[in-house]
Amino acid sequence: MTTTYLWNPTPVYSLPVRGKQERLPINRLFFVGRNYHAHAAEMGRPVDKRIEQPFYFTKSPQTLVESGATVAYPSETANYHHEMELVVAIGKPGFRVSEADAAGMIYGYACGLDMTRRDLQLAARDKGRPWDLGKDVEQSSVVSEVVPMPGTALTQGTLALSVNGQPRQTSNVDKLIWNIPELIADLSRFYHLQPGDLIFTGTPEGVGPVVAGDRLSGHIERVGEITLNVGSPE
Repeated sequence: MTTTYLWNPTPVYSLPVRGKQERLPINRLFFVGRNYHAHAAEMGRPVDKRIEQPFYFTKSPQTLVESGATVAYPSETANYHHEMELVVAIGKPGFRVSEADAAGMIYGYACGLDMTRRDLQLAARDKGRPWDLGKDVEQSSVVSEVVPMPGTALTQGTLALSVNGQPRQTSNVDKLIWNIPELIADLSRFYHLQPGDLIFTGTPEGVGPVVAGDRLSGHIERVGEITLNVGSPE
């Protein structure tokens, strides 16, 4: 019996893969909060790894857009921020994996932008409320093509973002508070990770606002480039 629906189901979201015709289908989007010391400090929430654990938030796959897109400046914010990040693409299922086995779940990497309604995020944070209105924003998860690196846990690589040619964020993946195997192992304690899950590993210092007409351009060593154009408000 053929299943019918009242309206068309949500399409499969996917990303291009360098060197392949096949696209990588997206499952879930996980984001690591405050995973660079300098960014944690600039947000007023320093991190002490000795006594703290990573924390996460999620966005719906419908927020995904590819590098090079033009997206409208979102509604209900006056402080829309860029956050440049290394993104890990999971390629194998895993649950409660060890740090030693975590790299075996990696398919590859991409550049990512976690665009954020900062004013709404901070207002929610200060009231102890969820961040959804600040983070789970339409067209706010920008990702480049995926570069296959099966089984490789990146430990270093320069990361940089410019807005209209002016440097904003500059750091290195070696400054992650929790490295990639640690993140995968920890996240897999809570979720059965699946192929197509993306993990945005956190942003370094230098986050800041964008306005309509801005062009964002980022780069991560060994991974590639990412661009985004900020369009007029809806």
